[in-house]
Amino acid sequence: MRLLWIAVVLFANIDVWADEPAKQHSVLHPHGLNEPAYHLFQSASLARDFHIHVRLPVAYGQEKKKWPVAYLLDGGHTFPMLAGYGSYLVFANDMPDMIIVGISYGTDDWRQGNLRSTDFTAPAESRDHYGGAGQFLEFLKRELIPFIENNYAADENQRILFGQSLGGQFVLFAALHEPDLFFGLIASNPALHRNLDYFLSMKAAAGQGSARLYVSSGTEDDPRFRVPAGRWGEAWKGRKNLPWTLKVADLPGQNHFSAAPEAYRQGMLWIFKEARGSGS
Repeated sequence: MRLLWIAVVLFANIDVWADEPAKQHSVLHPHGLNEPAYHLFQSASLARDFHIHVRLPVAYGQEKKKWPVAYLLDGGHTFPMLAGYGSYLVFANDMPDMIIVGISYGTDDWRQGNLRSTDFTAPAESRDHYGGAGQFLEFLKRELIPFIENNYAADENQRILFGQSLGGQFVLFAALHEPDLFFGLIASNPALHRNLDYFLSMKAAAGQGSARLYVSSGTEDDPRFRVPAGRWGEAWKGRKNLPWTLKVADLPGQNHFSAAPEAYRQGMLWIFKEARGSGS
């Protein structure tokens, strides 16, 4: 009986000892994220808070220069996924090193404040809560982007916007309404299934024509997303005098959620293609 008691105590202690390093190291950031900064950002126009995560380039502060900036929608998921992945893409020379900004709600639950279905969307007859994209675009333009550019060495001429699914819808909305706000825009599997007519019927605002818009669709995406996205691509590829250079691409084998990293990579490759001297 005494031996059994000793064994229980030993195993209990092993559990405690094994757990201690995990507790200690859980507060440390993976070095691929380069110790990202955090800001609890209070939006005056939207009257709510956002969790803003900022990854700086490894050489940030070592050179007197401004850096491109990538703004990631749904940053609670896309920032930890793409900020670290971006380090590999920089090593491979697939994209330049840049400031990465993740815009997060801090939750996936709309009851707890995740209002992506409002913030990222144009109006839709079947959804009363859709239609906040105009206000969210103003929040980016008037509040968040100035904050980043006032506090970091950010190049105002090389802003990138990335969005997946409804975030991809917002990328298209921003490209159509503010074509010069971003230098590069990446829409991954844009979800246009409830308001495609809005995006087919509207005209793009006038722009300088220097921006680059990359729109991709995974070949294994759910047809309710893939078909409307395909219709948008076909309609806009045929239009003249667009305020940006447009590329519409399929991503073989990718589904609605797996496509985000590959869309990010392919979009960055294409957006910065001319900067690397390899043409358009």
